Amino acid sequence: MIADIMHPGLINIINEGARRGRLIIGLFTDKAIAAHKRLPYLTYEQRKAVVEHIRGVSEVVPQEEWSYVDNLRRLRPDAIIHGDDWQQGPDRLIRDEVIRVMQEWGGEVIEIPYTHGINSSSLDKEIKSIGTTPDVRLASLRRLIQAKPVVRIMEAHDALCGLIIENLEVQKGDTLEVFDGIWSSSLTDSTSKGKPDIEAVDLTTRMQDLTNILECTTKPIIYDGDTGGKVEHFAFTVRTLERNGISAVIIEDKIGLKKNSLFGTDAIQTQDTIEGFCRKIHAGKEAQVTRDFMIIARIESLIAGKPVSDALERGFAYVEAGADGVMIHSKNKSGQDIREFCEAFRKRCPYVPIVVVPTTYDEIYESELQQWGANVVIYANHMLRSAYPAMVNCARTILEHGRAKEVRDLCMPIKEILELIPGTK
Repeated sequence: MIADIMHPGLINIINEGARRGRLIIGLFTDKAIAAHKRLPYLTYEQRKAVVEHIRGVSEVVPQEEWSYVDNLRRLRPDAIIHGDDWQQGPDRLIRDEVIRVMQEWGGEVIEIPYTHGINSSSLDKEIKSIGTTPDVRLASLRRLIQAKPVVRIMEAHDALCGLIIENLEVQKGDTLEVFDGIWSSSLTDSTSKGKPDIEAVDLTTRMQDLTNILECTTKPIIYDGDTGGKVEHFAFTVRTLERNGISAVIIEDKIGLKKNSLFGTDAIQTQDTIEGFCRKIHAGKEAQVTRDFMIIARIESLIAGKPVSDALERGFAYVEAGADGVMIHSKNKSGQDIREFCEAFRKRCPYVPIVVVPTTYDEIYESELQQWGANVVIYANHMLRSAYPAMVNCARTILEHGRAKEVRDLCMPIKEILELIPGTK
């Protein structure tokens, strides 16, 4: 079981198992769960502490994989007990596999009737509607990086985007695909306000807008900190973000007036010296209060036309200065320079998270990026880029026809819009 949300249905199964003999619970680890569903609210250690103190439970063992086979063959139980809800849906494949394995030693498969009126998914939605706390949200990014092969982050420039990221799910076989967190982009935030992406919006103003996203979501947020400003200012930024429950800030090793680096090497201004940027990282780490907050160093070497060796030199130095991860950026459509960096960096720093942003090399699958060594994939501006042409098309169509009937199929019903907002119904 997952046992993130204990309910009468699970207790019924535990009671039935305890009645039949010595009961061992296979408890899914965070990694096993996150690969197929959302990250559990409670850590494995917390869930284990709850389950092993339930009357009738003799032992709790880690369930490292979604498949039960390894534990079954290791323990060779006389019987396995499970709710009968796995007779339908994607879990039926697991059921067939379990039946075959248990037959190897004549073991019994016991199915307990599903407890109607109790559903973990609906309970999960109720918990989401309550929200989260800054400290829980803050810690969730590190947990995700430890639990998932690739953490998938999507840009949100307003609360409506945040709600889409929070709630969108796609079932693929026995895996539920979701976005794991939110990217607060400087580019899309400024563009949505009709202002250039030149680091002109101060932290206070951005936090006011970010609060709207924080209030209607529970997933971790990574904040685009641009250059981080002056060293003294960056320490203040870290404290502010951490206090509000933001999981991480990414700062880039540039100096001077910020311009978006996608415009070319002319927009890079000047890369900071390694020593100067290391001082900024160190100041940020000194300022933070918790161990959970992350400072990630964005390396602009490849954008500036410098070799991978320069990016690696900087990356290693930034980690030595205390950076919790590195983000490597590139405009190369093949992504091969990203691959070269990731593979070389991973050899020396096997456990330091690597963040990639496949905006230009968008033909590369997440699975390939993972194989290269990437831990976090950020889709940095796609929500805004997709919204703008849709709105222009709608507005143009109304102008062309002098009425709104022709855009009916382009717009979702207003009732569905209202239902997106928690507490509306």
